[in-house]
Amino acid sequence: MGFGSYDESEQKDQDVDTDEDDAVNVHENDHDGDVSIEGDADTDDLVGRLSEMRDDDEE
Repeated sequence: MGFGSYDESEQKDQDVDTDEDDAVNVHENDHDGDVSIEGDADTDDLVGRLSEMRDDDEE
């Protein structure tokens, strides 16, 4: 059989361990809550500071 050939006989009667205890629970650490940001800077101040940081990196 050549490379990449599909043989159905290799696919049937496979023993697959489906032990539920080993499964990953993606909801195990779900959190409900609120996020709040405290700060006095407005958008213009933040954009100005970002521009300063970029200018510093270019030097």
